[in-house]
Amino acid sequence: MAEMEGAVTPGAGDVAREETPQLIAAGKVAGTPVFDRAGERLGTIEDLMLDKQSGRVAYAVMRFGGFLGIGERVHPLPWSVLRYDVPIGGYVVELDSDRLQGAPAYGPGDAPDWTSRDWGRSVDDYWGARSIWGAPGSS
Repeated sequence: MAEMEGAVTPGAGDVAREETPQLIAAGKVAGTPVFDRAGERLGTIEDLMLDKQSGRVAYAVMRFGGFLGIGERVHPLPWSVLRYDVPIGGYVVELDSDRLQGAPAYGPGDAPDWTSRDWGRSVDDYWGARSIWGAPGSS
């Protein structure tokens, strides 16, 4: 099979495979720490939820709290509330752990009904983020 003109050959040169100044591979986001605005570590990104139609990241799923897995909670954070901070090597959210305690969450292994517009809107409303779910009554 002939190579396409301008195609990148695996292993060629210094082409970034997982990260550039503007892009990051989804697989590399998992494990990235999340900090509050004071620099305190809140948790770690576990996964991303993508909108199948637009291709945009809708939520970062973050693990928070607990000790040895006991009392740990999983929080969906609208992607728009996260800001990557290069010097600390993690995402920063404009909140503190008290506000995070009251945020929509679920236990490890208990996934919410991601098809529920009400669930998605409750997450977006809590964080003051623009919802991907559209106006009530829209499909």
